[in-house]
Amino acid sequence: MNFLYKLERKFGKYAIPNISLYLILCYACGYLMNMINPMFLNYLTLNPYLILHGQIWRIVTWILVPPSRLDFWTIIMLYFYYSIGTNLERTWGTFYYNLYLFMGMLFTVIGSFVVMGISYLPITDINAVLQISGPEAYFSSVALYFSTYYINMSIFLGFAATFPNVQVLLMFILPIKVKWLGVAYAVLLLVEFLQSIIIGKIVIAASLLNFVVFFFLTRSSLRMRMSPKQVRRRHEYKREVKRARPVAISKHKCAICGKNSEDNPEAEFRFCSKCNGNYEYCQDHLFTHTHVK
Repeated sequence: MNFLYKLERKFGKYAIPNISLYLILCYACGYLMNMINPMFLNYLTLNPYLILHGQIWRIVTWILVPPSRLDFWTIIMLYFYYSIGTNLERTWGTFYYNLYLFMGMLFTVIGSFVVMGISYLPITDINAVLQISGPEAYFSSVALYFSTYYINMSIFLGFAATFPNVQVLLMFILPIKVKWLGVAYAVLLLVEFLQSIIIGKIVIAASLLNFVVFFFLTRSSLRMRMSPKQVRRRHEYKREVKRARPVAISKHKCAICGKNSEDNPEAEFRFCSKCNGNYEYCQDHLFTHTHVK
């Protein structure tokens, strides 16, 4: 945690507030581009082969590629992820939530290059596919595996680990605690991991590694033990503090008559060297007061 505290002190001012909204806006741009020209998204995917051949924008633009097709349930899920992401940001703080998301994105990028390295190993089966289809076509198909789908999953797992007893309505009907949904998602991910080919395993592991690393680093932090009510009270308190008018504190005040420098800016004040303590007097009582012993 000392390492994270140092990072926050040094880079906390660069954290992006309400980053969940920007992530949803990226999806919206991706859906819009998909409706206008679906082929254009091929120039945005996370393709390590093309990145090494000069298309470095793909390191960032793959975030614009939406994780699924746009329909009513996708809109509901995006709103859900925005809601839980906003709650996580309020609980952990903007810097920690930024760090959590960027770690997931960074591990995903690293995972894509790991897949590329493994693909070139002659001992793997996927190397034969690479040799047959050619590197450009092969890595263009592999790039479709890398999306923000598992990043969203890590957001939900982070919420479930932080607020395990919060209830949500499953299918808008059944109340269920988030921790049980988190367990169900974890089991589904484990099954998917075991059934996937090596590329799928690397994609899942890389995208969710931020969940493991982040909670290992912050396992003793009090930020992770706050309930939603505590978070709401904390933010309400901060708002009230900002609204409250600060009380002016006098820099100088006479120990005899109480005259201060705020109400009498033209008055002069001096400390008495003969008094036992830090006693300050105005010009009218500096030489006439009884010394404190």
